[in-house]
Amino acid sequence: MGLFITALGLMMIIEGIPCFCFPDSFKNLALKIADTPDSTLRTLGLIIMIVGLGLVYLGRNMALS
Repeated sequence: MGLFITALGLMMIIEGIPCFCFPDSFKNLALKIADTPDSTLRTLGLIIMIVGLGLVYLGRNMALS
């Protein structure tokens, strides 16, 4: 559970960086996302999840070595 909470906290930090550093650009991006078709967002989400899974797999294998 501690690893999950740590990962969740790290994700929140990374997600918050664009809002903090570039608030105007982030607002524009949010408006563009609203106009993006659902199929494109689903495909992008799937790609991001697969890359994330690969990174978790690599990180876990490096930690065990």
